[in-house]
Amino acid sequence: MSALPLPDLSQCADEPIRLPGAIQPHGRMAVLHAHDGRLLAYSANWPSAAAARDALRALAPDAARLPSGHSPAWIGTVPLDGCTFDVGAHRQGDTLVLEYEPAGPAASMDAPIYSVARDLLPRLQQADSVVRLCEIVAQEMKRLTGFGRCLVYRFDSDGHGEVLAERADPGYPSYAGHRFPASDIPQQARALYRINHVRVIPDANYDPVPLVPASDGVEAGALDLSFAALRSVSPVHLEYMRNMGTLASMSVSIVARGRLWGLVSCHDHEAKHLTLQTRVACEHLGRLLSLQIQAQEANADVAQRLSLHQRVLRLVAMMAETDGTLQQLVEPDHNLHALADAAGAAVVLNNSCWTVGQTPAEDEVRKLAHWVVERGQDVFSSDRLAEVYPGGAGLLPGCAGALAVSISQVHRHVVLWFRPELVQTIQWAGDPRKTVPSDGRIHPRKSFESWQERVRGRSAPWLVAQHAAVLELRQALLALVLRRAEEMAGHALELGRVNKELEAFSYTVSHDLRAPMRHIAGYVDLVVGDNPQLDERALRYLQHVKGAASYAGQLVDALLDFSRLGRAGMRPAWVDTGPLVEDLIAEIRAQETGRRIEWHLQAPLPRLWADPLLLQLALRNLLSNAAKYTRHRETAQIRVAAVSVPAGTGLEIQDNGVGFPMKYVGKLFGVFQRLHGTEEFDGTGIGLANVKRIVERHGGNVWARGETDAGATFGFVLPAPASTRSDAASVLKNEEGS
Repeated sequence: MSALPLPDLSQCADEPIRLPGAIQPHGRMAVLHAHDGRLLAYSANWPSAAAARDALRALAPDAARLPSGHSPAWIGTVPLDGCTFDVGAHRQGDTLVLEYEPAGPAASMDAPIYSVARDLLPRLQQADSVVRLCEIVAQEMKRLTGFGRCLVYRFDSDGHGEVLAERADPGYPSYAGHRFPASDIPQQARALYRINHVRVIPDANYDPVPLVPASDGVEAGALDLSFAALRSVSPVHLEYMRNMGTLASMSVSIVARGRLWGLVSCHDHEAKHLTLQTRVACEHLGRLLSLQIQAQEANADVAQRLSLHQRVLRLVAMMAETDGTLQQLVEPDHNLHALADAAGAAVVLNNSCWTVGQTPAEDEVRKLAHWVVERGQDVFSSDRLAEVYPGGAGLLPGCAGALAVSISQVHRHVVLWFRPELVQTIQWAGDPRKTVPSDGRIHPRKSFESWQERVRGRSAPWLVAQHAAVLELRQALLALVLRRAEEMAGHALELGRVNKELEAFSYTVSHDLRAPMRHIAGYVDLVVGDNPQLDERALRYLQHVKGAASYAGQLVDALLDFSRLGRAGMRPAWVDTGPLVEDLIAEIRAQETGRRIEWHLQAPLPRLWADPLLLQLALRNLLSNAAKYTRHRETAQIRVAAVSVPAGTGLEIQDNGVGFPMKYVGKLFGVFQRLHGTEEFDGTGIGLANVKRIVERHGGNVWARGETDAGATFGFVLPAPASTRSDAASVLKNEEGS
């Protein structure tokens, strides 16, 4: 028998472990064609191909009939060379793989599989925790196999194995509470553990037995032995075992919810063979453990989800009693941070931020929230924020982990939860750091002595149930916001109806009041004309009456104008504001004779998409106000300039007049709102209200800035027509693409 060449250990992660082309020497193998029973390959420890064929004649029909899939089926025992062998078979594509192993005692009620079903299953059902399950299985697996040490460990999110239970004879080092690094088990080996749940190596010092192709068979290296119990394992793993002081080993997979949850790992200092019956019992025990772990984790997950669901319902119920704005989430009574078992939480609405509990500074919270939005995900979580977020290191130790949900796909509306750093001390079974020796080949680690590592920069991990809870909260908040929006839309419709009625009423009232005001002024003139004997005092009183009637008439006319602005149709067109402003300035100059007014037009003034008559009315009001409120200046300075912002284009009018306190800026654009008495500056108090209504009817914005006795600035912008905005967006996109 010839030894197989050893692969380059530097390529162990890519080693084709399913296609070793060899088996372990304690058994024999024959590979048949599944349909016609032809011998395709056989192990080199058969005396000859003829001997392999002779041994197959009696078993081949049963082997083809009994196996229904990848799982090996026991098909009987056969005598070979004075010994009895158990024969198992399984299908692999178009091939039928038969494996011969030294037979154990005949099956009886004392066989291992029966003791597992009779004695162990009730104990597993009574276990109240995953750790207790693992302790029971470690004890029973050691008893079944007779190995010197049995470990049960689970894989964490990084793939490291954490030992949960151990049973060991004296003389075996203890690994209880230790971790085995993820690099100990390459990914292709993990994938194989998911589908083939038992692997036994009786002697780590074995020499592989190559597979030999039959005369019309296949190349041995092309045969997939994924489900073969006799499959030869990687020489890297054999070296790993010897470095560990282990000659015999068995691994049983723990698979829960389709993932490799962990392993049951048995070791012995001496070579040890397990019978097929014992191996089947161990595989059955591993499946029972997998089912119990899956059930306990599912029950715990359901309990967590139910508890968190109730918290979400309470939180949403409390939110429903408020105005529904997201900042209400951080009210202390709502306990937002408790929903995700976090130290603190925050709500970010664009550049506004509200926090509760232990959180980073508000500016840092805003930066993190904006970064989360840019990722384009509904939910983000990390228990090691410093490794994924550029500014994460600066948030330690108060914030090492974050969970966030984005509420809007348009705005930066984010709810976040924070957890502090949780410093961990990990006990490794040997130094997990790998080094490349001088020969350039990667060897398995040689030391398994305890090695401590202090891990910083991480928080407690976020649970799947907590992810589900914050997503449920997100959906509930979206529904709440949508309901509030529908209510506001209903209110808006009602307000619109009432507003139209008020406009109609004000139009009617103001129209009906014009004639009485004129009659009062006319009657005063008649009284004065018909009674020349009236004294000065009576004439003064009558003039007051006439002035009041005249002012009331002006108010009625202004109210009519204001009402018409809400009712008149618009005919927008492109308006060149340069000539329009110059004409209005000429009109004001004619009215303000004898004054020094310096007009400064910062050309070019823009073209605006607007109703020409309404735009003229708005500009006349703004320019007239600038002239009016600078009357007390020896030289009035009025500047007109273009304004361009993302919302649109418009004009700003700045003067050096009396100004106003900014605390009253909210009143300026209201109807009949005046900051100065009529005896000081004439007017009705409706001009700026007209400006605001005109600008808003065009979909624009209006603003004001001022300072007492230091002048004022009034401005507005109007949006471009929709077709122009679309064309501009297309041009910008094309420019970015080029």
